[in-house]
Amino acid sequence: MSENYLYETDVLVIGSGNAGMCAALSARENGADVIVLEKASKKERGGNSAFSAGTMRFAYNGIEDLLKVVPNLTKEEIVNTDFGTYSTEQFIEDLIKVTQSRTDMDLANILANESLNTMVWLRSKEIRFVPIYGRQAFKVNGKFMFWGGLAIKIVGGGSKLIQTLHKSAVEGGIKVFYDAQATSILHNDGGVYGVELKINGKTVRMKSKTVIIASGGFQANTEMRTRYLGPNWELAKIRGTRYNTGDGIRMALDIGARSYGHWSGCHAVGWDFNAPEYGDLAIGDGYQKHSYPFGIMVNATGQRFVDEGEDFRNYTYAKFGKVILEQPGQFAWQIFDQKVVHLLRDEYRIKQVTKVKAKTIEELAQKLDGIDPTGFLEYIKKYNEAVQLEVPFNPNIKDGRGTVGLEVPKTNWANTIDEGPFEAYKVTSGITFTYGGVRINEKSEVINTFEKPISGLYAAGELVGGLFYFNYPGGSGLIAGSVFGRIAGENAAKFAITRTEEVKV
Repeated sequence: MSENYLYETDVLVIGSGNAGMCAALSARENGADVIVLEKASKKERGGNSAFSAGTMRFAYNGIEDLLKVVPNLTKEEIVNTDFGTYSTEQFIEDLIKVTQSRTDMDLANILANESLNTMVWLRSKEIRFVPIYGRQAFKVNGKFMFWGGLAIKIVGGGSKLIQTLHKSAVEGGIKVFYDAQATSILHNDGGVYGVELKINGKTVRMKSKTVIIASGGFQANTEMRTRYLGPNWELAKIRGTRYNTGDGIRMALDIGARSYGHWSGCHAVGWDFNAPEYGDLAIGDGYQKHSYPFGIMVNATGQRFVDEGEDFRNYTYAKFGKVILEQPGQFAWQIFDQKVVHLLRDEYRIKQVTKVKAKTIEELAQKLDGIDPTGFLEYIKKYNEAVQLEVPFNPNIKDGRGTVGLEVPKTNWANTIDEGPFEAYKVTSGITFTYGGVRINEKSEVINTFEKPISGLYAAGELVGGLFYFNYPGGSGLIAGSVFGRIAGENAAKFAITRTEEVKV
């Protein structure tokens, strides 16, 4: 080994979240020596993945496919649950629909077609899955029904995912360096040959035959967020890690990678108004507030500003954070009455929640901080009169119970707000990840501005552009990181092992 390099390896992975660790494990099982660089400390490792609820969207054609992922489903669960089906075609159609037909079809096809195989592969890495009862299915007429193409989550959520992937990595002989911030990718005319980085403030180099970037988007970089997403995005809360500051994207662009995707777009949700600036691993995704389809959201004028029942939560929550940020004061109140409070997700019951409760709607109006009480009460009267009570309410389907005559209609799950006590939750915008990044091909190779692969450079995870625009189908992020991480690791290993030429440095 040259004395100029701290270490030499076949595959060097930047980032130890879901995408990075899937890439590392895939490279290792394909015969490569692997080193992972993690910018954070061991305690804060895992990027955004560690903050995730662990929901996974994947294609399945019925219970037989689900049993490949959750083989311990009981007979009772199978009999009392309608899991439905979610074909690769439906997955692709959802990507096309929510991205307004802009999703990169090559990436979308790979994601959908490899999603089930990747879930089975994750299970082989000791990741365990369970149905998302409570969050994704309601019991109607004695039977649970799943909706929105999302039925399975990771046991223990994102934190357990990261813990398990790292455990598998250590057992497989993969080295992970913490407090290791990659600062540049080493490259020449022959391709990439390593990374320059700082470990505990000291600049060093590591040599490698391939590099996989999996260091997330730029959502935690205030300057980049405001420059690319636009005004007021510096005011948004960061749902996840404070370490995703766009370093990997910048390093790739510096050596000629093509920028790609929706650079002015991001995944942003309704997030508790008083949540901290960055994510809290102890709370995880508990600051989110995603039961709005069954209530209403009002802004400072006391008026609704979105169709809360436009579609299932899975297909609207990731775009409503942007709309909330555009409201006066960058906040909204979610309002529920007693007819629906039993449907609220568990995140509404944590201690760290900005909540008010009142016996009457008049009392509630006075408690809604920042809201015009007169405008609110006038609107509630108008809203209640507009609800189509003759249509049955059903939370498991798009029930068509809407409103008539309102400037902002509610398309499904409309209920009158008239049965106290009433509950209200104050939310702002919480940004999860940014949609802009670098372009990759079917091998997860990073593409340059001449539409050619950069030799030896791969990417996976949130810094890959082109998959999501404007919006996002719930559960797609983790599975995309796993699918393309696995592909990146496999191809990087094969390239490294067959790379016989000496890269001159």
